[in-house]
Amino acid sequence: MSAPKKNSPGSTIAQNRKAHHNYFVEETLEAGLVLQGTEVKSLRAGKANIEESHAGEMEGALYIFNMNITPYTFSSHFNHEPRRPRKLLLHAKEAKKIGGAIKRKGYTLIPLSIYFNKRGRVKVALGLCKGKNTVDKRQTEKDRSWARDKQRLLRNKS
Repeated sequence: MSAPKKNSPGSTIAQNRKAHHNYFVEETLEAGLVLQGTEVKSLRAGKANIEESHAGEMEGALYIFNMNITPYTFSSHFNHEPRRPRKLLLHAKEAKKIGGAIKRKGYTLIPLSIYFNKRGRVKVALGLCKGKNTVDKRQTEKDRSWARDKQRLLRNKS
C-alpha cells in the first residue's frame, strides 16, 4: 500500500513536530476549520505551517491563532490573509469542556497536525497540553535514546 498523495483524502498536510518535545499531550481531539476557498487550495498544495500556532478562546468560540497558510499563488485580489485567526468547529459540549480546561493554570491547546479526512474535509488534531520544563525534556530524550539502543541490542542478539 502506497502513501496517499498530497491532495488526496486521508493525507496529512502539516505536522507540529515540536509539540511532543515541548509539551505533555494529555488528551487529543479532532476539530474542523472554517476556511476560505483560497485557503483550501493552498492546503491542497501543502502550503501550511502550524509550528508556532496555538488555540484559544475569542468571542465565546475557540480559534486557532498564528497558523500560517501561504496565499494561493494563482489567485488575484480574492486571496486570504496568511495568519488570520481561524474558527474551530466543535460540538458545544466539547467546546465548553476544552474552554474550561485551557483556563486552568498550565494548560494550552496546541494543534498537532492538519489533514484531509476520508471525505476530503480539512481537519485539525488538537492536543490539550501541559508545558514541559528542561528537566522533563532531557528525561524524555534519555528514554527515547535508551529505547533505541535497546532495540538495536535485541536486533543484534538474534
